[in-house]
Amino acid sequence: MTMCAGAWATAAVATTWPLGTVAAHWSLTALVVQRVLLVLVVAPLGLLGLPYDLIQWLTRPRIVDAVLLRLHRPPLAVPVVTVLVVGSMLPAMVRAQASSALGRGLLDLAMVVAGLVLWIPVIGRIPGIPRLKPVVRFAYLVAQAVVPAFLSFVYIFSNHPLYPVFARSHAAVGLAPLTDQQIAGFVSKLSMLLVLLIVGAVVLSRAPLSEDEFARDEPLVWADVERQFERVDRQSTKAVEPVTDGDATTGGPGSTGPQGGAGSAGGNLSDHRHGSGDGPDGDGPDGG
Repeated sequence: MTMCAGAWATAAVATTWPLGTVAAHWSLTALVVQRVLLVLVVAPLGLLGLPYDLIQWLTRPRIVDAVLLRLHRPPLAVPVVTVLVVGSMLPAMVRAQASSALGRGLLDLAMVVAGLVLWIPVIGRIPGIPRLKPVVRFAYLVAQAVVPAFLSFVYIFSNHPLYPVFARSHAAVGLAPLTDQQIAGFVSKLSMLLVLLIVGAVVLSRAPLSEDEFARDEPLVWADVERQFERVDRQSTKAVEPVTDGDATTGGPGSTGPQGGAGSAGGNLSDHRHGSGDGPDGDGPDGG
């Protein structure tokens, strides 16, 4: 409950006055701080603080479960987070969030989603989706610290401001637009590196030393088993194709009827194999 309250409090700080207002209209550094809070603080605290029964209910629909089952894999989670984070910082998106409260809210929500995608493989808490092993978790966190933050190098080494929206940053925060942009680059890079690498180091320090210890550290609960049963049921339902009346009448694909075409030929061959045609004593060429 405390973590959930912390998530709401941090979200309020990030999206309301003064930080939210400055981030929307005046300073790229403030916007980067807002994004960092939503991705690295609000999302993990919300994931840890929500009641497990509520998470189980929210993730039960087929489409939600299917999406989460794919997004918890690092090869997909890293590019998804990169696209969401970098896409939200495109000049067109920044201009949209500055001119529209709805656009601002949607981008804030996208950052929380990016944070959830980032943290689910590390924290878990989704029924039927186990956490990664400690070494894999560490490598995954390193990738998430490096890949999405490549935009920070653009901010740091650019020779001119990239966002006309923040052209008046000097009046609000006392920084020239280019200086504000360079500081935003350092804040973005260092915050991602420090937070994710520290979490990765903690994960490694607490890593079980054997498979038995890992099994005890990751107990299987009934919600995981139930979710697996639900997936099997869905696959079984999808795989079963009902037989139509036409199939039952014709005897399957390729049949032209009970007495003609391939069905008739099949009947004659079956008769000869089982000896129901002319026997040795029948009226053949030599009989008589």
